[in-house]
Amino acid sequence: MPSRSILKETVPLKKSDCFSVFARHKTAFDFPVHYHEEYELNFIENAKGVKRIVGDSVEEIDDWELVLIGPNIPHAWFTHKCKTGFLEITIQFHRDLFHEVFLKRTQLNSIRTLFEASLKGILFSKETIRRLAPRLKELEHKTNFDSVIELMSILNELSMDTGARCLSGDKIYNADYIYMDSVRMEKLIEFVNANFHRPVRLGEAAELVNMAGTAFSRYFKTKTGVNFVDFLNDIRLGHASRLLIDTKTSISDVAAACGFTNISNFNRMFKREKGLTPKDFRARHGNVAERIFF
Repeated sequence: MPSRSILKETVPLKKSDCFSVFARHKTAFDFPVHYHEEYELNFIENAKGVKRIVGDSVEEIDDWELVLIGPNIPHAWFTHKCKTGFLEITIQFHRDLFHEVFLKRTQLNSIRTLFEASLKGILFSKETIRRLAPRLKELEHKTNFDSVIELMSILNELSMDTGARCLSGDKIYNADYIYMDSVRMEKLIEFVNANFHRPVRLGEAAELVNMAGTAFSRYFKTKTGVNFVDFLNDIRLGHASRLLIDTKTSISDVAAACGFTNISNFNRMFKREKGLTPKDFRARHGNVAERIFF
């Protein structure tokens, strides 16, 4: 069975712009699970029953939704049970809008913490969403420096939301990622996403970034908080989850397609990480959408 990978999106945000805003009245969500380098703040109104995927989190949303997605987290929304038209406002901004040096300043502590938490996806409280909704709707009408100041002010408000919660439990979205050697780590992430369906030796990954095996193991654990094998298995389980959600492929074929050569090991590892067997996970979350992968 050929492997199917998550779509890497090239967003329409220009390099010369600080951020972009897209406000759309829609009747359906049909874009596949995807990831991108940029931060994304997504506001949705009047969309009860839509299903959201962020990392390994799968949930139905309520009437109001405001989520901050950090760089490179797989995510998508699907129409699912929603029967109404809805408003979606998507704000995307570059990872270097707030430079690392700037974020280390004392007055930026709360913003830095917000960005670190966004690496698991953040769902904000209803109170905060209702308070900020008018400003989010007006942001597209602001221009020049006023628009940048307003976005920063909104992010500051979000950083103060004590009712916000992280969505994904994936260990790979470690807070240190925001400061890590991005070129080297992104090369490793792309390598794993392209090769998770087959046996992958630690030596292959180490060679990819010109490091000896022992040094690579220390480097990877320091940067991500997990060892390379656990990271690889997290990626495999993520892909397996989405195949179980989106397809009727047999569980043994899902396991094989995601690089697990032993079905018993796959079942045991899946239940440990997800709290459900693959069969029960499919029964609870299956058929989120007709199309999740390319």
